[in-house]
Amino acid sequence: MVDDVTWAALALSLTVLGSLYSWWAFRHRGLAPGLRGVALTLLVVAAWLTGTLGLFTRIATAVSWWATNLVLSPAVWVGIGAAGTSGLLLVVARLLDRRRPGVERRRQDSLGHTGSAQVTARERRPRSKESHDDELDEIEELLRRRGIE
Repeated sequence: MVDDVTWAALALSLTVLGSLYSWWAFRHRGLAPGLRGVALTLLVVAAWLTGTLGLFTRIATAVSWWATNLVLSPAVWVGIGAAGTSGLLLVVARLLDRRRPGVERRRQDSLGHTGSAQVTARERRPRSKESHDDELDEIEELLRRRGIE
């Protein structure tokens, strides 16, 4: 592990570099870039004083270890393939649902009701043979094909 003296030296080095950049930015670019440089320089000092410089290195070490094992592990690649296949199957299933005629899409209106909950009394009633109307059947069929029920 890195000791406190090393962290202090790193923080001092980064602070000096940041201060030099801030001075250059004030002179050549203006007030806003100079203030941005001072702000970033103060973040280095804050990270050293709060002990988060060590946290950053532990995070970087963990991420690099994970990336190395990701590239070199066949089991990880099988897992990535399984996740990709799962995502692809979900997309295909969604596309198939959209293409099927007569599948009711549940869209919520502004009141939060679904379209399927609003069933008229005429639709709940079973149709009798004598109330058969060809024109109404044709209109209902067209509406059903367009997804409107």
